[in-house]
Amino acid sequence: YVYTSNNGVSSSTTLAPLPIPNLKQVWSCPKDSHLTIKMKFTSAALLALLPSAYAFVPAKNAQYNTALHMSGTESGPPYSGPKVKPLLDSVNFPSDMKRFDIKELKQLAHELRWEVLENVSKTGGHLSSSLGVVEMTVALHHVFDMPEDDIIWDVSHQCYPHKMLTGRKDKFSTLRQAGGISGFCKRKESEYDSFGAGHSTTSISAAQGMSIAKSMLNKRKNNCIAVIGDGAITGGMAYEAMNSAGYLKNRMIVILNDNGQVSLPTGTQSAGGTRPASQLSTYTSQLLVSKPFQNVRDVLKNINQLLPSETLQDVNRRIDEYTRGLISGGTLFEELGFYYVGPVDGHDMENLVGILETLRDSDSTKPVLLHVKTEKGHGYPPALAAADKMHGVGKFDLGTGVQFKPSKPPVAPSFTSIFANSLIDEATEDRSIVAITAAMPGGTGLDIFGRRFPKRTFDVGIAEQHAVTMAAGMACEGLKPFCCIYSTFLQRGYDSVVHDIAVQNLPVRIIMDRAGLVGNDGPTHHGCYDLAYLGCIPQLKIMSPSDQIELKNMIATCAKYDEGPTCLRYPRGSGYGPDKLEKLFGYDMDAVPKHGEVLEIGKGRIVRKGGNKLLLGAKQSDEGEISTRGKKKKDRVCILSFGTRLHESLVAANEIEEADPDLAVTVADARFMKPLDVDLVRELAAENSVMVTVEEGSIGGFGDHVLHFLTLDGLMDNGDLKFRPMVLPDQYFEAASQYEQYETAGLNASHIKGTVLRLAQKIKVPVPQES
Repeated sequence: YVYTSNNGVSSSTTLAPLPIPNLKQVWSCPKDSHLTIKMKFTSAALLALLPSAYAFVPAKNAQYNTALHMSGTESGPPYSGPKVKPLLDSVNFPSDMKRFDIKELKQLAHELRWEVLENVSKTGGHLSSSLGVVEMTVALHHVFDMPEDDIIWDVSHQCYPHKMLTGRKDKFSTLRQAGGISGFCKRKESEYDSFGAGHSTTSISAAQGMSIAKSMLNKRKNNCIAVIGDGAITGGMAYEAMNSAGYLKNRMIVILNDNGQVSLPTGTQSAGGTRPASQLSTYTSQLLVSKPFQNVRDVLKNINQLLPSETLQDVNRRIDEYTRGLISGGTLFEELGFYYVGPVDGHDMENLVGILETLRDSDSTKPVLLHVKTEKGHGYPPALAAADKMHGVGKFDLGTGVQFKPSKPPVAPSFTSIFANSLIDEATEDRSIVAITAAMPGGTGLDIFGRRFPKRTFDVGIAEQHAVTMAAGMACEGLKPFCCIYSTFLQRGYDSVVHDIAVQNLPVRIIMDRAGLVGNDGPTHHGCYDLAYLGCIPQLKIMSPSDQIELKNMIATCAKYDEGPTCLRYPRGSGYGPDKLEKLFGYDMDAVPKHGEVLEIGKGRIVRKGGNKLLLGAKQSDEGEISTRGKKKKDRVCILSFGTRLHESLVAANEIEEADPDLAVTVADARFMKPLDVDLVRELAAENSVMVTVEEGSIGGFGDHVLHFLTLDGLMDNGDLKFRPMVLPDQYFEAASQYEQYETAGLNASHIKGTVLRLAQKIKVPVPQES
């Protein structure tokens, strides 16, 4: 081969003749060199050997031609960025960077990467996905004209560089905080956020819709760009959109951001091994950077032109197309009607700008798929070295990448880890138990389960609907599938829950992590609606634990129940320490039990009887105190909690009795929404004049089920029972801490206390006066 460097000096090396099947040997040439391959084939040899041929691939150290710019040494910490950022400081909106040349765009990307790092180190957030698209973001905003042109970021957790270039750079100290900017794209936040997101696989559909609208409205320009990752493109909606766009021939550009990170984290042990949970990812990981591939493509074309027979040329052309598809992935996307370009280096600014300009200026209406290879966490060694690439981080030390520990470490494990370890205990005893996740092994705890039972752990990629129906198929054959999905993401598999599980009454265990309000991720990630959308489906058993002991019990219950589907929801957060479990919850124990106990389906419990500071099961307060409280029914009230609002309910009950000497407050834990413990509800209704239900869900959930039963059973006909459901108000909750969000929602102890006292007529509610 012959390579020519930029200074014009040529060198050559002669290689021993190699048969085509051995071309998988890796060769590399100096960076920024032009590589020319001279080869001779006979047509017969080509036809015989092409199916086994491999193309030239770059050596690992030649993967990217953008240097890692970093102060100090690149080999280790401390890491630091530029002290001044003159180009970034001059950019408030994309129009400010139109005049930049390639050298300046590279410098802008360098400054932007460190601006992201410096800000996220102080606030926490999605880090590595943003670091991986810095050059792409700069190139897109340099080439296209937002907001007239539309750039749609799939999921949009990688949008930090985009936000910094579109007028929000000075607001990053408020990222993912109350009153601050969102960690995702939001149309109401900026006209530069073309489409809001938070869930995956929506960008191509949105871009197609925008393209159709621009065309029908005769808008001057029609540039719609969807940026979707190799994780998000595992979702079926992406293929539905590509199938439609190719058929309708809508002008649009889909950028496949291929960074090899499908699941969170990628590399979790499962039935598919530790590779990314996607055959498409395996398919695209074989791709080459564009220049070596183009060299091979040119060679094949030249040989075709030299072949004497036109028929043979046609045969070789088909072989050429097949080989191109086999090597580059072009066939898959081209069969869907897209013009495939790539793969290209996503950190090569000059190449990206040139390609995007060419696509922008094309008059073609055919949709294009631009395949861009990027590196998640690019430019920051601690991110590259981390198992999850520092995907989602808290505050961290910029020089080392070490995340700061919370000032008050949790006194108990997270509900997620308790679930995972409890499921391991059940699976140890029952070999039919398997677990399924939709690309969230870390978030659901199945990375823990997968380390213990890799062959019984299934990561299906971002494909919730498929995960649910696959679980149904497993149940048909006698396995016990635990389908573990965030509450908010289960919305994407709703039809499968109804059609494939509930209608057939299959014993699938649906596990919903992140139920209720989740904090800084904001409205797209809250698990507010599952009680409403699952509660209306016949044959489901729906339960929610109040603490970690109850969570263990409910996992054991789900494992043993084979008569139909079960649904278990629990929030983001940690359990409680032994002191609180004993003094507030009333458990009489030396330590948290290791194994859970099977609960009776549809049976709740009274946790605190009116007048008792301690709970049933612990020491009772003396009878004298009970006799002084709640002598009359009007002074007896009850709080019926579903889920982890039990803690706030118990705190409120103690405060109410401390504030009023007559009131006796009973607190009950419903445990189940379906089937509802009607005997418990009847008992509470008969003994108390006030009933308040509390839950971490929207209207239409647990409280509505209780009220429905009370009215149908005639328990409110005499007018001696006042009822109030306390639910999440009918609004979206922006990013804030969980406590701040529940304070806004009116579901903390002070709000429960106030509601009870008002209903018991112990405090007056001011009536607004007309001015």
